[in-house]
Amino acid sequence: MRWIHLRLRAPLASFGGEAIDAHGITRDFPSQSMLTGLIANALGWHRRLREQHQHLQSRIVYAAIRETEPVLGRTTDYQTAQLAKDDRVWTTGGVPAQRDGGPGTYIGAHQRWRDYHADLRMSVVLRLDRVEEQPTLADLEAAFVRPARPLFLGRKSCLPATPIFQGCVDAANARAALAAVAANTSGTLRALWPATEGTFDADRTFYQTDERNWLTGLHGGARAVCEGRVVTAPTDG
Repeated sequence: MRWIHLRLRAPLASFGGEAIDAHGITRDFPSQSMLTGLIANALGWHRRLREQHQHLQSRIVYAAIRETEPVLGRTTDYQTAQLAKDDRVWTTGGVPAQRDGGPGTYIGAHQRWRDYHADLRMSVVLRLDRVEEQPTLADLEAAFVRPARPLFLGRKSCLPATPIFQGCVDAANARAALAAVAANTSGTLRALWPATEGTFDADRTFYQTDERNWLTGLHGGARAVCEGRVVTAPTDG
């Protein structure tokens, strides 16, 4: 099977997960919905193409490997703003939303926290099910070489430090593809792959809620994934 190799390197990156209150966390690995959005952005799709996004997400098979465990790890951006009831909120629908709550709601400053990976170095291998359908893997390759719009790794402030597309690799499964592309000399790296690619040697198998219903705009759904270690060959990457 042919996989495309995406290298995710950035001073800051964010892989959103389930948020509680005003704390936006980041997962250790990118999500199915995030990669769908990244590809759609490279292809130049508009968010109104909901059925195309949904279809693309259902075809993506990917695995990811952490090429380093950065010393700084995660960092948290603390944001605060003083808001008034008459301050409007712009939405993705293009219509400003009104604020609710009584006068006491606006006495204190609005606060929120956003987590990021600092100095991210990660590789992703990705293929598409139903290879005869559009877009093809070749379409994705062309889009990552000359993306229709600027790309970002999670939030829009997370710009990649290097070109994302790194070529293709032929491998029998996701773990073999990861072992072939990871840039590291330590030999054993933490990785995530779908359980459908094999649970052998996984440290744990669990259900991850990282899909999005693009038709409704809500996140939901779960799929079985494995987290474990992949032994890599030293490279110069």
